[in-house]
Amino acid sequence: MPLTPRLSVLDLVPVRSGQSSAGAVAASVALARTADRLGFTRYWFAEHHNMPAVASTTPPVLIAATAARTERIRVGSGGVMLPNHAPLVVAEQFAALEALAPGRIDLGIGRAPGSDPVITQLLRISGPTADVDRFPDHVADILSLLSPEGATLRLTSGREYPIQATPAAIGVPELWLLGSSDYSARLAAELGLPYVFANHFSGEGLERALELYRSEYTPSERHPSPQTILTLNAVVADTADEADERALPQLRSMARLRLNRPMQPLETIDEALAAPRDSDVDDVIARMRPRWVIAEADAAASAVRALAERHGIDEVMLAPVAGSRADEPTDAAPGRERTLELLAERVTA
Repeated sequence: MPLTPRLSVLDLVPVRSGQSSAGAVAASVALARTADRLGFTRYWFAEHHNMPAVASTTPPVLIAATAARTERIRVGSGGVMLPNHAPLVVAEQFAALEALAPGRIDLGIGRAPGSDPVITQLLRISGPTADVDRFPDHVADILSLLSPEGATLRLTSGREYPIQATPAAIGVPELWLLGSSDYSARLAAELGLPYVFANHFSGEGLERALELYRSEYTPSERHPSPQTILTLNAVVADTADEADERALPQLRSMARLRLNRPMQPLETIDEALAAPRDSDVDDVIARMRPRWVIAEADAAASAVRALAERHGIDEVMLAPVAGSRADEPTDAAPGRERTLELLAERVTA
């Protein structure tokens, strides 16, 4: 049965202590296969760099591997951080992915760097990148380059030079604009693109961003009406106590990030429970927690439905952030898989 509201997955490929990158990627691919089997709409990989607890550095590579190991689910980026890349390279990569998995590829584009200032500078001096101030132009360029007709560059001589991301496209990836600000909402509306609000990271300004997007939306050929996705951190378990324990490693990691403390691999549940109390961390967690869904199955499903209904959201994209116990396999994520299973059982038409 179809899931209502539609449910999807956002994955940062978390890396916990004692786990290799290979194990983390294997766990995420297995999770994508679970999402595919359960009827989730899409599975997206984020782009982050130089973070000890995050292995999703290269969405196109992860998308290709996952598309090859799934059958139905759409696979994409949540998102490609466009300032880090040349628009032509992005268009070529995703045109190739569309050729590998026709009708199943999404290109989510974001404006943030997805890294710290040092890594941002390294990316700029070591390869082709895009000027963040020209973000709207580059999004429009990618749309043109991905189309079967391609784009046209006018040379200084006055001659027109045709450019295509792939020579004989029969389909194009679906392009989504990501953000958490008025800027991204207005640009998505202006370009007639579907919009994803990054609620999993902040949640501030959600109502205003959605109102701006919907009120200023300009219909496009591919998207005659606005479409919205809301991301959401979720930990769902058979009991509320189990959900609380499995949420703790990610809550503590996000609190350290917000406190600008050195990052480290994600703690196991055992490590998080044994860690000394820290009032600053506890305060940040107390502020974040109400924006997450951390609950047993029935309460979690009700919360997801209520959130989608309250904001008129077409699709909820879950970031399943359940932690692992020390004795659980390093090439699987039982807590994350259980989150998807329990919600799929209860959020149905």
